[in-house]
Amino acid sequence: MSKEISPSLLKIPKEKKIILFDGVCNLCNSAVQLIIKHDKKDLFRFVALQSDLGVEICKHIGVDQQNTDSIILYEPGIAYYYKSEAALEIASKLGSFYSLLALFKFLPNSFSDIIYDWIARNRYKWYGKKESCMIPTPELKVKFLV
Repeated sequence: MSKEISPSLLKIPKEKKIILFDGVCNLCNSAVQLIIKHDKKDLFRFVALQSDLGVEICKHIGVDQQNTDSIILYEPGIAYYYKSEAALEIASKLGSFYSLLALFKFLPNSFSDIIYDWIARNRYKWYGKKESCMIPTPELKVKFLV
């Protein structure tokens, strides 16, 4: 039995890497802005975890969206990464200083996820939270999938 794919998932650009992020987290929104600024090859598209499409993608790849407070990098038809593995994979694609962070890929995920989880648990306390998801400017709208 094959898994049926919803029409909205079929619209996802297959050649782009999709970053699912916490749309109300100030730290996450700052990270998205930083990625957009340094994404010189236009590799990434963004989806808030709280959006309908974010929920659909999580169901499709088998990630329990209710129990994740992580960034997820989804490469349609190829793979997905979350927590520290996603962050390091994203950094490796940005070039310059950020690609040097990929050197930390040699660490076991279980170790780097401890640091990631500590930051994730404290992100609202340290950086705050928005009442609703970020609304991109008209110039950035093309980078966000809905």
